[in-house]
Amino acid sequence: MQQQNMNFQNQQQGTMQQPPTIISTKDSLYLTDMLSWNLLAMKKAHFFAQQCQDQELKTEMERCGQMHQNHYEKILKHLNSQQNQTFAGMQ
Repeated sequence: MQQQNMNFQNQQQGTMQQPPTIISTKDSLYLTDMLSWNLLAMKKAHFFAQQCQDQELKTEMERCGQMHQNHYEKILKHLNSQQNQTFAGMQ
């Protein structure tokens, strides 16, 4: 019964246990947007950090930029691993 409740809750929340093997056009566009947003936020944080006179604020802006860079790289890494798995399955 508990397992059924967990499955039902996951279905209601739209949580997937495994990513789909094929990404739809809509998903692809959303992933492209996510990459663009993180890249832009990273660049803006870096720019503003260079303009800051307050060292504490500068450090926080650099941390913010680093966080967005990490998100960007994590998304790319995930997409590249999915792409490699897809190509391996085709051979």
